[in-house]
Amino acid sequence: MSADVFQQIEDLLQEISNTQLGDAEALEAFRIRFLGSKNIVKPIFGQIRNVENERKKEFGQKVNALKQAAEAKFQSEQQQMASAAKKEKSASIDLSLPPTEEFTGSRHPISIVMNRIIGIFERIGFTVAEEREIEDDWHNFTAMNTPDDHPARDMQDTFYLKNSVERLLRTHTSSVQSRVMTSTQPPIRIIAPGRVYRNETISARSHCQFHQVEGLFIDEKVSFADMKQTLLYFAREMYGAKTDIRLRPSYFPFTEPSAEMDVYWGLQDENAYRITKGTGWLEILGCGMVDPNVLENCKIDPDKYSGYAFGMGIERQAMLLHRINDIRLLFENDVRFLKQFNGVV
Repeated sequence: MSADVFQQIEDLLQEISNTQLGDAEALEAFRIRFLGSKNIVKPIFGQIRNVENERKKEFGQKVNALKQAAEAKFQSEQQQMASAAKKEKSASIDLSLPPTEEFTGSRHPISIVMNRIIGIFERIGFTVAEEREIEDDWHNFTAMNTPDDHPARDMQDTFYLKNSVERLLRTHTSSVQSRVMTSTQPPIRIIAPGRVYRNETISARSHCQFHQVEGLFIDEKVSFADMKQTLLYFAREMYGAKTDIRLRPSYFPFTEPSAEMDVYWGLQDENAYRITKGTGWLEILGCGMVDPNVLENCKIDPDKYSGYAFGMGIERQAMLLHRINDIRLLFENDVRFLKQFNGVV
């Protein structure tokens, strides 16, 4: 019986050696016969029980040699076929043809402007803080001194989660400020970039989703003058060294006093005249001194600390810098539009 098994092994070794594998189909058939899950070699291993004890070692060596021969044959033929296919493909290339145009990607205009704003404030010591986009009512509204009857809480302005009056899509990145203030003691100097959501009609000038960058600085003896100097630095880094700014009184629930900041855009052309409504001044951001109620809500002593906050829309900045006249273009991902920003950093 054992002699028959040894002869079977020799016959299979001879078959492996003599087999000609001319194409992929023959190679696959060889793999299934000798290396597949139900290959011809597996049953031979089981016949070791029928081999005399003195020949079991020899039997094991020969069966292993059979398996290794099959693997080597398969790998060698597979490599040869791959090499031949590669040479055939190379030979078919027409080197006289012009090169294929390569398309390089570009940053989205919102990312370009956001990174630019972040870079300006990082140079003067601000660090980036990011948080969740699904917020609770307290961090989004209550902590920021927004009264219960404030219009911003109305369903027409805020996206609330289904069957919930406590969970919502954040309406501003001020919620990042409240989370930082409740978890960190002053000094605090952060900027909070991110996407926000409001239930507004989509048009050329407004969208239900947009991006903001808000800033917060809290420390001892922080003044309105400190805020003005910081924002003047930002405006001149963003729009040019000779940029002028002005602050107009305004109202925000979380700052007191509050202001709107304008930059002088000029009246150099019809577009500038239109976007500034003939004044030359353009509103850029809102700002103010952090209301003491906000500090108390976040467990910061308002008698010891003061601070300022500011916030701006990224889309507004992008539209101004790149002369974009429709905010919807920033969300449609039209490749023809995005190609215009190749090379812009």
